[in-house]
Amino acid sequence: MNLTSDEKHFIQEHAADDLNRLLLAASRYPGVNVPFLVDQIAVRRQLRDKLQAWAENEELVFPARIAAEQCSSEQTAVYKQQLVDTDWTLCDLTGGLGVDSYYLSRKVRALTYVERYAGYCEAARHNFEFLGADNVTVVNADATEYVREMPSVDAVYLDPARRGESNKRLFALHDCEPDLPALLPSILLKAHWVIAKLSPMADLQQTFSLLPGTTAVHVLSVRNECKELLFVIGRETRVVSPTIHCVNFLSDETESTFIFTWEEERTAETRMANSVGAYLYEPHAALLKAGTFKLLAVRLGVEKLQVSSHLYTSQEWIPDFPGRSFRVEAVYPFSGKLCKTLVRTIPQANITVRNFPLSVAELRRRTKIAEGGSVYLFATTLADGSKVVIAGSKLK
Repeated sequence: MNLTSDEKHFIQEHAADDLNRLLLAASRYPGVNVPFLVDQIAVRRQLRDKLQAWAENEELVFPARIAAEQCSSEQTAVYKQQLVDTDWTLCDLTGGLGVDSYYLSRKVRALTYVERYAGYCEAARHNFEFLGADNVTVVNADATEYVREMPSVDAVYLDPARRGESNKRLFALHDCEPDLPALLPSILLKAHWVIAKLSPMADLQQTFSLLPGTTAVHVLSVRNECKELLFVIGRETRVVSPTIHCVNFLSDETESTFIFTWEEERTAETRMANSVGAYLYEPHAALLKAGTFKLLAVRLGVEKLQVSSHLYTSQEWIPDFPGRSFRVEAVYPFSGKLCKTLVRTIPQANITVRNFPLSVAELRRRTKIAEGGSVYLFATTLADGSKVVIAGSKLK
């Protein structure tokens, strides 16, 4: 499945082209499989931000555009290596583009890549060989059928497909393919551990109830956008309150991590602020997804503005707060008059709303404040029910 030198040249030459126009002009390139090469260009564009090394590698072949949509970023794929041991055998039941298979293979003793589409398998064999992943075996099979005959392994990894008929997005775990809750008992007969990558839209508590044996949940966000939920499930474990790992990758080298259990969150004391202090904090996306609100305040020594606002404050700056932090410059009581006059003081700002009756778009329309600049406005509700707009300057 090697790309020829001419095909590589075509990809480079047309890397910035309008792909729809390129497809329409396919007749201008006799003997060239233009649709296939357009897909190669499209996938490389999709991977540019989350998997740059693969996007820039001209030797790699990608089987389809959709394969890049659900694949992991390099940061999250590398993170998964800490969930496995070096002497393990592992089976990836939903091989796809092979990103997670490749990075997991760099940690475990041996890995089996299972994929039902032959074209994906062909591309995976080529890519694994070129990348030097010589401990990976590629198997063309349906995951559900393969589990019945698969040899015992230390762990199984799977990332159920979240696209249905007509390319419709799926979020309910039973609707994804394979159906993990239904297949889980059969998998655990063959593996001690299961690592499942699930949609960031999934409800954590509900999913926990569907996956008995879950010992840990890893909520991964990249640059403050929730990307993956990883459920770690054990064959012989029954945990009332799993460990929740909230991770936000800030850049290629740094990350912010907060670990807790739901039981700790449930029993934590609520720390409410009487007023807005000198500093304001916004938790990163993984924390918001995991729902650690009371415990965050207790551990970090901050106070919550209101039960549902999910913004925090303090008089002293907490530099290691897991999220964005701001120096408070002003607090404005919200009113119709403020909407008409605030633009005179702040003509441009970044606006966020938390537990507020207006959307960002509505607030911009009413205030006429332009987007951008160095000022940050938070429209929110305080503990006494009053609506305010907090102006601040970003610290981190």
